[in-house]
Amino acid sequence: MVPRIVNPLDEMLFKEVLKEQQRIRVYIEKARYGKLKTIIEGIDEKEFDLEGIAKKLKAKLACGGTVKKGRIELQGDHREKVKHLLASLGFSEDLIEIE
Repeated sequence: MVPRIVNPLDEMLFKEVLKEQQRIRVYIEKARYGKLKTIIEGIDEKEFDLEGIAKKLKAKLACGGTVKKGRIELQGDHREKVKHLLASLGFSEDLIEIE
């Protein structure tokens, strides 16, 4: 069996197309003691580094957070800011649903 040679440029273009097709849902949940957390769902964890995306979001928003069960959880209500930050990372703003 001959291994398939993957062109790095093709792989980058594939990732960009995937980013633009991700349906992302952003909403808030109440955590313990009435605190709010922003939940980001719908980013394919097999294709994208959720830990890396969470790290960038936490740095930009100056908040804590984690990745659990294939979703990103951020401390506080950051719904509108998250939409713009994800769009700046290459995700389609039209497919980001805010609740």
